[in-house]
Amino acid sequence: MLRALLLENLHPQARTILESAGIEVTTRTGALDESELVDALQGVHLLGIRSKTQVTEAALASAGDLLAVGAYCIGTNQIDLAAAASRGVATFNAPFSNTRSVVEVALAEMIALTRRLTEFDRSMHEGVWNKSATGAHEIRGRTLGIVGYGNIGTQLSVLAENLGMSVVFYDTAEKLALGNARRAQSLDELLDVADIVTLHVDGRSGNAGLFGAPQLARMRPGAIFLNLSRGFVVDYAALRDAIVSGHVSGAAVDVFPVEPKRKGDPFDSELRGLPNVILTPHTGGSTEEAQEAIGQFVSNKLRDFVATGSTTLSVNLPNLALDQQAGVHRLTYLHRNVPGVLAAVNATLAEHGVNIEGQLLATRGEIGYVVTDAGAPIDDAALSALSSRPESVRLRLLS
Repeated sequence: MLRALLLENLHPQARTILESAGIEVTTRTGALDESELVDALQGVHLLGIRSKTQVTEAALASAGDLLAVGAYCIGTNQIDLAAAASRGVATFNAPFSNTRSVVEVALAEMIALTRRLTEFDRSMHEGVWNKSATGAHEIRGRTLGIVGYGNIGTQLSVLAENLGMSVVFYDTAEKLALGNARRAQSLDELLDVADIVTLHVDGRSGNAGLFGAPQLARMRPGAIFLNLSRGFVVDYAALRDAIVSGHVSGAAVDVFPVEPKRKGDPFDSELRGLPNVILTPHTGGSTEEAQEAIGQFVSNKLRDFVATGSTTLSVNLPNLALDQQAGVHRLTYLHRNVPGVLAAVNATLAEHGVNIEGQLLATRGEIGYVVTDAGAPIDDAALSALSSRPESVRLRLLS
């Protein structure tokens, strides 16, 4: 019986899909720290997390039964991907499932901040009728600067243009501009022209401190700033100074360098209490629609990996999927990427009288992956011969 541990309040669909595949599922609310995770992973084959639980090399080293990790979110920087790959632990995420949710909340925040709805709302709740057009603008005709032109940035670009905005974007990778969007050659070039700056970069370590006092000072006076990407990307003390001085007229922040592990835990930030600032608890992608789609997508990937060996869209292992045939016995072999492995696998199977019906090999960096369908049962001697080879990482007989 395979066992799965799902943390951080995943959508019920995540559990339902795995249980329907005959997997025993345990769920726990909130994130776990490293020592808690080490204890919890004993005897666990599949781990499901969101963004808070850190899957470190130490946690992976202690989890001898672990086959795969599912990140039920976009980012995977909370997982030591190299350490997972070196142990044959596949990692999957949901790179597309909550894109629309993040884009919609970004648009909503742009409109709310540009119209100063946050301040009007606060005044009304305080019993003050403050009807005024001062400082309130339409977003039509304004320039949106998108930093990071990936799945979210590109969809935001299209919808922003539909609202009458001009779009300029900056990305370190070569990206195709959609619609009438214009690529900036540098971040400074974007900051010089954007009325609204929104960050949608990934969690790679090189993005740490990407946006600080120099970048905020470069923004146009009265511009608006949004960060729905990663908390460590922005110097929030510098952002506070820019808002207090009036240089930045409003901001929306959904992610923070240090975030509470559990719902209801206390939260603090230097941005609390500032006018025309929207703070949300990392909920940019947290709609019921997105969470259901994420639960389905990642659990399907985990299910398919343990059942068929498919690594399609794995973020740390070679990607391949071999079509299933009836009456075959499937063997998956993760190994160090050295010459001669495929020949050795086939020679070993031939020595034990096993005929190969289908086979695929893929490599990714230092890891190789072979999926083999055999026409007859593969005996223990053949399995032992393969698993004892010096390049072996993990061998699994699926059927």
